[in-house]
Parts: sequence; structure tokens; C-alpha cells
Amino acid sequence: MAMSFREQWQIFYQDKWLLSCLTWVPILLALSIWAIFFHGSARNLPIGVVDLSHSQLSRTITRQLDASATLAVIGNYSDVSQAKNALVTDEIYGYVVIPSQFERDIYRADAPQISVFYNSQYILVGKLVNSAIVSAVSTANAQIDVLKSLADGDTTTQSAMGKAVTIRTQITPLFNKNTNYTQFLVSAIIPALWQIFIVAGTVLIITANVSNKGAQRWVKETSIVHMIKTLGYYVPVFLLQGALFLVWFYQGFEWPMHGSFVVLLFAQLVTCVACMIMGVFFYFLTFDAARAISLAGAFTAPSFAFMGITFPVTDMNNVSLIWRNLLPISHYIEVQVSQVSYGASWIVALTQLLPMFGYLLPLLLTVVLIKRQRQINELAK
Repeated sequence: MAMSFREQWQIFYQDKWLLSCLTWVPILLALSIWAIFFHGSARNLPIGVVDLSHSQLSRTITRQLDASATLAVIGNYSDVSQAKNALVTDEIYGYVVIPSQFERDIYRADAPQISVFYNSQYILVGKLVNSAIVSAVSTANAQIDVLKSLADGDTTTQSAMGKAVTIRTQITPLFNKNTNYTQFLVSAIIPALWQIFIVAGTVLIITANVSNKGAQRWVKETSIVHMIKTLGYYVPVFLLQGALFLVWFYQGFEWPMHGSFVVLLFAQLVTCVACMIMGVFFYFLTFDAARAISLAGAFTAPSFAFMGITFPVTDMNNVSLIWRNLLPISHYIEVQVSQVSYGASWIVALTQLLPMFGYLLPLLLTVVLIKRQRQINELAK
């Protein structure tokens, strides 16, 4: 018979690892992640300039780069080797090389080339630096073309601007309009951590119950129904964690929310059950807490990378896609994005949760593993 609530409470309270995993550690990690990204956008990323021209126009380019909200010119280097060393030692994220005959070539209309080097190992920072430099140089280029047209005479400022920038574009982001990186990253990282705590926490719950009764006695009394009743006491704890980060995001920060909280909470319940199934499966696969935690960590560690938030799913290889589909949080995050950004109907959410039925397979395997462990214990007597 499954333990009563009082007995489970005593186990929970006395096991410090379990108590920490289900209470203050998730809160501390969530706050730490938020503290890292709370600025919302990258500002004043350090770059360098190698000005081989030392002309008025090259200084204009440098000022244009430094005026960008994303960039901050912290170094003016005399040669490329100095800038390269600064890039390698992480003093700067990129550098711009202005050629020696830059001003002369512009006056001759020879189209001089400005070279940009940046550290693409930092994918997000690299994209920001590259985009900001291109934007700053394009703006400076347009200004120079306008001045050249005005210098020729017989033209208005508006006409000169039209010649410099033939086609103007208006780019309007439909979702996350302020390009807030806190909203973009934290809303995915926290659910990924939540999944880790559910799977690892399930292993710790089973381990605490085994330690309380003794391995042989506990296995003798254990069945899948017994596991459901025991773990059922902890489902509200995990759901409370999930509900709290939703309230934190969309009520506390007032991030845009176009869908239904009810649909998201239901998706969290399904995700929680799937994660707990995997935790139970890992434990009975090894029947050892340390190995089960290792498997849980290896299984859930790539969660954020494979979600499809920072890297498009369409560009993933087959191995990544398979691993992604094995992760419960990958299916949940689709529901979260569709509800938060698109306001999709509950029917769409149910369709996105259909792959969760696949976790019935590890559930069935767990039943087989429980029976096998019973047989091993009986033969050992």
C-alpha cells in the first residue's frame, strides 16, 4: 500500500537533497538566470578599429560605430596583429580594418573595402556585432553619398538621399517587438531547467523511499499503481513550480500573452507526467541512484539547445531531431510559443501534445523492469 501523505512528508523533509531539489534550488537557479539576462538587450559590446587611413572620413566611420547603441569602440589599434590579439584574448568581440587609401578611393569612386572580423564562436554576440557594424557602415556610406551628391550641385537634400538610398525598408517584428533577450531566452531556459528538476527529482523521490523502507522490502511492495500513488504526492509541487514561472513571466514582467493559461497549465501537467515517467524508467533501468541521476542529466542536458528556440529545427540533423523528440519539454515549448505569441486554439495545443503518447512505451518498459527486479530479489533469497 502506498505511503500516506504524512509519511511522504517526513521522507521529503528529512532528505535534504530531495528537499533542496524541490524547493530553494530551482528558485535560486531561476533567479540567477534572470539576473544574467535582465538587461533585456545587449549594449556597448566592445570592438576595436584598425584605422590605416587616419583621415577625416575614417574617423567619421569610427564615430559612427561608437555611436551605435550595440557597440563601443574601446581600442584604436595601429596594426591588425594587435587587434587580432585583443580578439583572441576576449578583450573585444570584433574589429574593423579601414584601408590606408580609404579617403582617396572614396573621392575617386573606387569603392574601398572595409574589412570586419568578429568572434563567431559566441553566436548571439557575433550576430549582434556583425549586424551593428553593417548598419553603422551603411549609414556612414549613405551620408557620404548624400554629401557627394550635394557637392555636385543642382540637387536637393531629399533627391540626394533618394540617390544614396534607392530602396528603403521598414522591418516590423511581429513578436517580441522590443527584441527583448530576457523574454526570448529566459522563457525557454527556465522550462528547460524545470524539466531537469522533475526528472532528477523523481529519481531522488524513489531513492528516498527506498532508503526509508530498504531496497528488498520496497521492491516487493512496489507496483506501477504503488508508484503512481507515491509520486502523485509530488505532482502538485512540480506543477506549482511551472505555474510560478508562468505567473512570473506574464504577470510579473507583463510580457505579452495572447493565449490561455489553462491550456498552458494542462500542457505542463502532461509534461510533468512524461518527465516523471522518464525518471522512474531511469531508476529501474539501473536500480542505482547515482547512475539514474547520470542518465537523467545526460538525457535532459541538451534540452535548451534542442528546443528550436535559438537554433531552427529545420536545420537540425537527424540525430538532433530524434533526441529533440525524446525530450518532453520540446513538445511543451511548442505549446508555450503557440499560446504566448500566436494565441492558438486549444485544438492546436492538443495536436502539439500528441507525441507525448510515446512516453507510454517507457512506462510499459518500467512495468517489465519492476517485475524483473522482483524476480532478482526472490532468486537472491
